Amino acid sequence: MKKYEIAVFDVDGTLLDTTEGVLASVKYTIDEMKFAPLSDEQLLTFIGPPIQDSFAKAYHLEGDILQEIATCFRNRYKDYELFKAVPYDGIYKLFDKLSEKGIKIAVATYKRQDYAEAILKHFGFDRYTNNLCGADHENKLKKVDIIRKCMDDLGVCDYSKAVMIGDSSHDAIGAREIGMDFIGVTYGFDFKSMSEVFQYDAIGAVDSPMSILQFFEENNK
Repeated sequence: MKKYEIAVFDVDGTLLDTTEGVLASVKYTIDEMKFAPLSDEQLLTFIGPPIQDSFAKAYHLEGDILQEIATCFRNRYKDYELFKAVPYDGIYKLFDKLSEKGIKIAVATYKRQDYAEAILKHFGFDRYTNNLCGADHENKLKKVDIIRKCMDDLGVCDYSKAVMIGDSSHDAIGAREIGMDFIGVTYGFDFKSMSEVFQYDAIGAVDSPMSILQFFEENNK
């Protein structure tokens, strides 16, 4: 089995339950843009992916209006809702244990870079790593670009030493495109079962943060 030296984590649905803040900002944006309301099930799909993509899919939109929507959402989120999130049970203990084992920790998220830094520092994740990589305002960076930036910042060229950990197909596809192994979590927003995770050639699927540690122990003996 491989010996992993680096763990790269997604944020929404992996480190933090950001439901309250994200959905409050989505609803605000819908009202401001005078769009038709969405069902609770539809609203939940907005957590994690780039906000432009979610609005484009929900309302069949394209073009410049998507940047206007994103700006409306992000201003609300930044000023009022950013810290309305809850760390998943066991996530800090996991980070403590990974750090004790000498595993380098990095973060790759679709949250905009400044928001990612603010929320991760607010919840104390910056004490485990300063490798916090987020998205750009124009939504030009894809998940694979953000993951690659993490590796570049760490000075790592051998991606086989790292594993991406996330709750969505975006994380899985980004990892695959860069040639990195992937572990999917089912306690977040996207993957609802382990079978969904393994559709993306994942090397593991877990239902709690501490289960990630067990996986690392099994693969780092």
